[in-house]
Amino acid sequence: MTDIALKTAADSGIKRDSRAEALARFRLSDTLFAQLTRAAAIVVLLLLGGVIQSLINGSLAVWQEFGFGFFTGTSWNPVTERFGAAPAIYGTLVSSVLAMLIAVPIGIGIAVFLTELCPMALRRPIGIAVELLAGIPSIIYGIWGLFIFAPFLQATVQPFLIATLGNVPGLQGLFAGPPYGIGLLTASLVLAVMVLPFITSISRDVFETVPPMLKESAYGLGCTTWEVVRHVVIPYTRTGVIGGCMLALGRALGETMAVTFVVGNANKIAGSLLAPATTISATIANEFTEATGDLYTGALIGLGLILFMITFVVLSAARLMLLRLEMKKGK
Repeated sequence: MTDIALKTAADSGIKRDSRAEALARFRLSDTLFAQLTRAAAIVVLLLLGGVIQSLINGSLAVWQEFGFGFFTGTSWNPVTERFGAAPAIYGTLVSSVLAMLIAVPIGIGIAVFLTELCPMALRRPIGIAVELLAGIPSIIYGIWGLFIFAPFLQATVQPFLIATLGNVPGLQGLFAGPPYGIGLLTASLVLAVMVLPFITSISRDVFETVPPMLKESAYGLGCTTWEVVRHVVIPYTRTGVIGGCMLALGRALGETMAVTFVVGNANKIAGSLLAPATTISATIANEFTEATGDLYTGALIGLGLILFMITFVVLSAARLMLLRLEMKKGK
């Protein structure tokens, strides 16, 4: 009996030791994991801070020379070293907003079709086709826009807009001038095609998270498909849909090569959507290799800083809006 008791006690001690070793090993792995993730987050913040600091230091000359006038100036003349960012800011904001106005309803409509109306045999092929648009390089979009889409707009769409809307009070300024083909409207349409896959894919994914019971209950009450989408699907998933739209807007604001091909690259503010214009990204891409002197280089880096600020403000506003929606949902 004594030997059995001693053996049992020894086995219990071994089990306690092995359990303590396992717990220590788990604590060590958890600590290492926490430190690694914290280090990754700190590295991201350091990189972001480094980018901001580099932009500020690189553009210091232009801020010292022009100050706030760099935001409002409309002249861009490297010969006389007079630089103003207003035309590029105007083109960036207008082209992005127009692209979103075009792409958001179409993208959400495609997502609704794929999740609610599309036959099962066609859902996967159409979904893959839409997602493939996101994988096309932006320079391919630019070449397509310049050599195929812009001539088509110049020959058909723009003359029609000029003839039908060019004489309408309040709209004649937006569709004035000759049909160049390239211009602000063309850039907006190309951007809309480019951001469409982001809106469609994210909206489709969040629509599929709606519990079937909610939709079936609405159908059981006699709701139509439109009423189910409007009163059940959209309210349930609006946070995800807005997040997808903001992601697409960030892509539109920073797009470079495709816009450079079709926007016209004219440093001026024109009221007509058919007129050539420029954007911040297009100006930097066109002129950075030719920049000589601290002021010229600083002006281009200053444009980059302004684009960073615009993107940061837009994404921060979107984040605040999503937080408010979550708070209202909680109430």
